[in-house]
Amino acid sequence: MRRFGLIGRPLGHSASAAYFAAKFEREGIADCTYSLYELPEIGALERLLAETPDLCGFNVTIPYKREVMALLDDLSYDARLVGAVNCVRRTAGGRLVGHNTDVIGLRAAFDCLLGGEQPSHALVLGTGGASQAVQYVLAERGIPFDLVSRDAAKGNYTYDNLPCEAVEQSRLIVNASPVGTYPAVDAAPRIPYGYLTPGHYLLDLVYNPPLTRFLDLGRQRGARILNGEVMFRRQAEASWRIWNE
Repeated sequence: MRRFGLIGRPLGHSASAAYFAAKFEREGIADCTYSLYELPEIGALERLLAETPDLCGFNVTIPYKREVMALLDDLSYDARLVGAVNCVRRTAGGRLVGHNTDVIGLRAAFDCLLGGEQPSHALVLGTGGASQAVQYVLAERGIPFDLVSRDAAKGNYTYDNLPCEAVEQSRLIVNASPVGTYPAVDAAPRIPYGYLTPGHYLLDLVYNPPLTRFLDLGRQRGARILNGEVMFRRQAEASWRIWNE
């Protein structure tokens, strides 16, 4: 049996196990399983690997996308440049190689949301591992951006000093934070939603619930919105290809 899985904390919101179970059944893959491994801290990964010698690969989510890098033997080109890992392949020799398939999912999500449009400026909400992938793809597309963080040392703005003009002028706003994820479905990033317009594009990396409070507030102002489902599916399939190289 070949085992795969997801490490992170918490994992109650994750659709990864259900996604891969459906994929395995649909494609007649009988020798693989995918499980959720909620780790209390990243150091617990070593024990998981020792106890699960047939774990061939795993995805990584909040809060370990950056912390896991110190435990890996090698990094792909994208993972090295992004500075975060969401996919790890365990080679036949036991080496751990980190990849970033979030960027693949994000490219597809931006294509879906923006079409051929090129916003002149973006706001990225959050400064964690997922945010680093967003920043990487925005830079690829030549879209300048500012960061909004709870920590003044990590962003251009905090939520307390974010100017209304920054929201008004940034026609692309990406929620790269976990705010609004199930079960905290009534939460939304603290930005002045009254300055959103039908000319805005909102991308939420959260996919559970499908319509987050962030997206709903944008929709009420006429903005075009997209949740994290496209990104989730594309990064999952990219991970599967890497594990089967």
